[in-house]
Amino acid sequence: MVGHVPVLLEECMDHLDPGKGGRYADLTFGGGGHSRAILEANESNSLVAFDCDPDAQARAGEISESFGDRFRFNDLSFREMDKVSSPDEFDGVLMDLGISSFQLTEPSKGFSFRLDAPIDMRLDPRVGQSAADFLETASRESLVRAVREYGEERRWNRVVNSILDARGTGDLLRTMSAAEVVSKAVGGSKSRQRIHPATKTFQGIRIAINGELESLALTLPKAFRALKVGGTLAVISFHSLEDRMVKRFMRKMAGRPEHRADSRYQQDREAYAELFQSKAIFPAKAEVERNPKSRSARLRVLRKLRQPNL
Repeated sequence: MVGHVPVLLEECMDHLDPGKGGRYADLTFGGGGHSRAILEANESNSLVAFDCDPDAQARAGEISESFGDRFRFNDLSFREMDKVSSPDEFDGVLMDLGISSFQLTEPSKGFSFRLDAPIDMRLDPRVGQSAADFLETASRESLVRAVREYGEERRWNRVVNSILDARGTGDLLRTMSAAEVVSKAVGGSKSRQRIHPATKTFQGIRIAINGELESLALTLPKAFRALKVGGTLAVISFHSLEDRMVKRFMRKMAGRPEHRADSRYQQDREAYAELFQSKAIFPAKAEVERNPKSRSARLRVLRKLRQPNL
């Protein structure tokens, strides 16, 4: 898989421990790096993969050729995993949230402000509203939510106003011209900033049009239910809102306070899992140097103790 570098691979393998043999689910197949490593760890391993990106199916074909019926690919979003999985089925479930390097570097996907193309950003281009349609038609409230809440852009008001002003000009229809609208609103010198000034806004728009946070909230309980007792759930996130959601879910399953304002008595909590560690796992310095895109990744892991009534 040229160009694909799976993030936190060593840490995922350490915690999923596929060397012992078992059945696994990769809910975010992407380039297949994690899936391949799990299947290679033990010749008895089997794996079920999910990805709603039509291009992922071709990449999955390469792994299918190598591993035969030990590997099964589903052209589905992970939120639909319960359509083809059962409770207590997997020894390990992996989620690597966000977008793959393939999606980011393929101009036709319309994710990157560095590659000029129609601005699309849909994880599954067969369904839903494109980013261009969203930018041209969304309410101010929806734009504010995307830019301020999901993108965590400090200059959100200026960005939203600039988007509204640019409607009908054609500037919101392509990646580079839309990025320029945002960049001018954010201000500052591009050369002096660590990240491109449109990065946060583009991230927020992507999260909004794909319903990524809603999908994650739906999928975490499904993934936990699909684990066998003793099985491991490992989730890699790149965005603080995703990580917060994962952290709270895992703490809830472990019978821990979900957040600082959670003042319930300990006897009122039930533990269905145990955390491998209370804090997130970050890439080692060597990995960040090899793959700078891994810098913002963080991994959280739990082990299932019993089945809850979710």
